[in-house]
Amino acid sequence: MLLSIIVALVFSLFLHYVGLSWYLAANDGVTSSILLMVASFTGIRTVNSYPTKLGLFFYALVIGLLCAYATWFVNETVLKWWLWYDKDYVAWFHQTKYVRLFIFLLTSGWMLTHAALKRKTEVLESQFRDIRDAATLHREAELFKLRQQLQPHFLYNSLNSISALIMIFPDKAQEMIGKLSDFLRNSVKREGREQIPIREELEYIEAYLSIEAIRFGDRLKVVYNSQYTEKANIPPFILQPLLENAIKFGVYGHTGEVNIGMQIILEGGYLVVRVDNPFDADNRPPTGTGFGLEGIQRRLFLIYGRTDLLETRRDTNHFITLLKIPQ
Repeated sequence: MLLSIIVALVFSLFLHYVGLSWYLAANDGVTSSILLMVASFTGIRTVNSYPTKLGLFFYALVIGLLCAYATWFVNETVLKWWLWYDKDYVAWFHQTKYVRLFIFLLTSGWMLTHAALKRKTEVLESQFRDIRDAATLHREAELFKLRQQLQPHFLYNSLNSISALIMIFPDKAQEMIGKLSDFLRNSVKREGREQIPIREELEYIEAYLSIEAIRFGDRLKVVYNSQYTEKANIPPFILQPLLENAIKFGVYGHTGEVNIGMQIILEGGYLVVRVDNPFDADNRPPTGTGFGLEGIQRRLFLIYGRTDLLETRRDTNHFITLLKIPQ
C-alpha cells in the first residue's frame, strides 16, 4: 500500500513537471500507479506459485512483460474514457503512450525479476540451512563416536589388571573396581558437554591416574607444573589419551620409576598442555589401536576447524606432545 502511494505521488509530480495541470497529473498518476501495482502484485503471486526453479527468471520476465502490456492497454482505455473531454490531454497521451509502455515494462520487469531472485534466494537459504543442520548432526555424531572410542581399550586394560589382582591382591582388585566405577560414572556425567573448566578435566585425570597407579604401583609418577586461571576451558576427555600415550611409551618395558611431566600454562590466548615422557626406540610397547593422538587431532579439527593445535616431537630420549586449546 505504501509503495503504491509513493509510486502514485512520484508519477503525478513527474507528469505535472512535464506540463500537465495538477488535476490531470493526479488523475493520470493515481490511475496508472494503481493499475501497475495491481498487475505487478498479481504477477508476483504468479511467479511465487511457479512449481520449480528451472527457468524461473525467464518465466518472471515473460510474466512481467505481459503485466506491463496489460497495464498499458487498460490504462489507455480507462484514461481515454475518464478524460475524453480534454482534447489536448488525449493528443498528448497518444504522443507519449510508447514512452509510458517502456516505463511500465521497466517497472513491472524489475519487480517480477526481483521477486524471482528473492524466491530463489529463500530456496537457497533453506537448502543451506538443511545442509548446515545435516553437517552439524554429522559433526556431533562423529564427536560422540570419538568420545566413545576413548574408554574401551582403557577399560580392557583395567579389567585385565583386576583379573590378575583378584587371586594375588584381592584388596587392590576391590579398590580398583571401586575407582573404575567412580571413574566411569564421572565419564557419563560429562558426556555431551563441548567445553568444561580445566579444573574439572584435571579432577577427571586424577581419577584416571589413581586407577593406573594401582596397575603400575610406584613405577608411575606424574609431575604437574600448572600456571592457568580458573576461567580456562578445555574439551572434555582430551587429556586422557595424551597420558595414555605417555604411559604406553614411557612405562611399558621400564622396571624403575618413570616420571611423566605435564605442564599447563595460559599463553597468547591458548591453554598450552605439554606432556613429556621417556621414550626408548628399542623398547617398543605392544601395538594398540592407534586411535589416541589421531582421535585428538580429529576432535580438534571438528571443534575448532584447525589442524595445527596438536604437535609431537622426539627430543633425545623423550617424547613430547604439545596441545593448544584456543581460549
